[in-house]
Amino acid sequence: MVKNNVGLDIKIRCLQEGLTQAEVAEKIGTTSQYVNRIIKKESKELVNKTLIEIMEALGYDIRIIYVPMSKRKEQAK
Repeated sequence: MVKNNVGLDIKIRCLQEGLTQAEVAEKIGTTSQYVNRIIKKESKELVNKTLIEIMEALGYDIRIIYVPMSKRKEQAK
């Protein structure tokens, strides 16, 4: 099972970054309607079903961790 509420996570990140769904959509080359659809979907629909099944068979839930890219670059050094 995916433990994250991905839609809520996206909404929170948009607020934190001061971006609207339309601005995020423009950045990734899609429509604001599509971004809104993604936000409204259940997390399990956004993550590959096979990955979920494999991890559940192994006895694990999935939790997605979001790391700012600036921290990712610092960790690579």
